Amino acid sequence: MTNVPAIECDAVTVFRWSPKLKARVTLLHEISWRVERGEHWVVLGPNGAGKTTLLHLAGAMSHPSEGTVDVLGRRLGSVDMRALRERVGFVDARTSRAIKGKQTALQVTLTGAFSSIALQHQRLLPEHEERARAILAIIGAGKLIERSFEECSQGERQRILIARALMADPELLILDEPTVGLDLPSREELIGALATMAREHPSLTTVTVTHHLEEIPASATHALLLREGVLRRSGPISEVLTSELVSSCFGVPLEVDERRGRWSATLI
Repeated sequence: MTNVPAIECDAVTVFRWSPKLKARVTLLHEISWRVERGEHWVVLGPNGAGKTTLLHLAGAMSHPSEGTVDVLGRRLGSVDMRALRERVGFVDARTSRAIKGKQTALQVTLTGAFSSIALQHQRLLPEHEERARAILAIIGAGKLIERSFEECSQGERQRILIARALMADPELLILDEPTVGLDLPSREELIGALATMAREHPSLTTVTVTHHLEEIPASATHALLLREGVLRRSGPISEVLTSELVSSCFGVPLEVDERRGRWSATLI
């Protein structure tokens, strides 16, 4: 089924009941979005735009209120969500908080073999460790193999979590603000690791959420702009990340520039 899209949303609306407001709040409104296999998408928008809600749909973690969502050719609502999630790698802050700090980088990576937070020693084979070491090396974390997770910097932890997500050889990798809280060197190292990962895994589809154009890896092929739950524009990255469209999305006048695949935005 590799000819079907990795993600396809058709007229998707998501709403939640707000006890505080005593009203229904719309988080996403009539979103239609198609992600082909092997594409690398970045999702941008201001706070409260609905980016995380969209990621949870793409990662088979929640259902739409209206419309349809197909992930890796499976329709949400008519498929075993747990089984589907085994084909999706997901990296976010909640994953980092759930990891036991005493585990080494190698052990944390190995937990991804069976999509479990706990290390399942009885199921691990020598080839699992071989794969974990290879993945850590690819994303520039080979020197961290024996270091405990709690002793690693935030940037190092993010690379380890990405390695963990790749252990099960997912078809789709979703990254929710992977560079948040990183200093400049750590951010650039992680962005470089993401670009390397894209080269080494050409069939892997990725979706990355960020607030900042400067955090977009050079490997990104497509972009989606989201504001107040409404899709403003989506498509090839060079067609979407224009000064006019990005300014409209964020509500301030911005000048957008691109240099060697890296993007930046400056307030005019």
